[in-house]
Amino acid sequence: MLAVLAPGQGAQKPGFLTPWLDIAGVDARLRWWSTLSGVDLRYLGADADAEEIKDTAKTQPLLVAAALLTAEQLRMDDVAVVAGHSVGELGAAALAGALTTDAAVTLAGVRGREMAAACAVEPTGMAAVLGGDEAEVLAAIEAAGLYPANRNGAGQIVAAGTADGLEKLAAAPPAKAKIIKLQVAGAFHTPHMAPAEAALAATAAGISPAHPTKILLSNLDGAAVDHGPTVLNRLVRQVTAPVRWDLCMRSLADLGVTAVVELAPAGTLAGLVKRAIKGIEIVTVNTPDDLGKARDAIARHGSHPTHEPHPEFRVVVASTGGTFAPASGIAEGDEVGDGQVIGAINTRQGPVDVIAHGAGALVEWLVHDDDPVSPGQPLARIGGTT
Repeated sequence: MLAVLAPGQGAQKPGFLTPWLDIAGVDARLRWWSTLSGVDLRYLGADADAEEIKDTAKTQPLLVAAALLTAEQLRMDDVAVVAGHSVGELGAAALAGALTTDAAVTLAGVRGREMAAACAVEPTGMAAVLGGDEAEVLAAIEAAGLYPANRNGAGQIVAAGTADGLEKLAAAPPAKAKIIKLQVAGAFHTPHMAPAEAALAATAAGISPAHPTKILLSNLDGAAVDHGPTVLNRLVRQVTAPVRWDLCMRSLADLGVTAVVELAPAGTLAGLVKRAIKGIEIVTVNTPDDLGKARDAIARHGSHPTHEPHPEFRVVVASTGGTFAPASGIAEGDEVGDGQVIGAINTRQGPVDVIAHGAGALVEWLVHDDDPVSPGQPLARIGGTT
């Protein structure tokens, strides 16, 4: 099984889109998406310097556009799993079929502008905490009045909040931990971004999302999300919620992913995956010269859909890991309603409802009572039209 990953803010490099401009259609695509996002993506990706592409309002739509342009050169039909880090999750949602590419770029433009505006309200920032005991690090972050904005795995937690709080953390770091101040505009993925979340929600209300056709892992908790409106709600909430990339990587491992392809500008997520999941094949795509390696990995590790006629079903998947329990009184052949709870996944934190997103007949259970399940694992088939 293969996963495609879309990087987040901080992955950009000056001129990284230049080699892609020679591909037919890329220039026109960037010009159209520039209109939708409100920034000149062609200029930013090819000619702008490092300082200019650090601007949150410009970087966010640039990264989403870059991931989508890269993916258009690959056979995404054979990709089973997609995930993105922070703003990269908008690109991942489009690759999963939950959003159109135009909607993803438009939302990225709004998100970037509004988060940049929220950063100007008061002095805030972020700092990476490397090493140390995880519980002690989280306690120190809380004691400083900060938030754990990113939990990236491999002993890396990013603290975010006020400038005073960051100074307090730096003055009294957790044992065996190193504090590195990040060159960012503000405290992303914290309550400080509440105005940006509200603005993004207003724009998102005009979008009609579709149900993902691939396993889409959410930054909120690493869960596989198979319901379009839920995907959109989580994308909006992500502006103030922590990025749990550590849990996304755990889900990649639980799903049995054997290879990942990181889209341009690649490298950051590949490094995190390499440290977290041993034995996995990793391909980074930064220029068109890397497309051959990516296509080869997809051919060897990807799924291969059949063109034979087959029934069409709505597959309900597990949103998290645990043990499955079907709802009492529901059997194969029964009609279920849209939004009906058909079971639960029992986790250490308590049961998580399994919901049928779409009405139809419960054609088949794909797991049994008390079976262990992983995020993204198919649980039941709903429907049955041919």
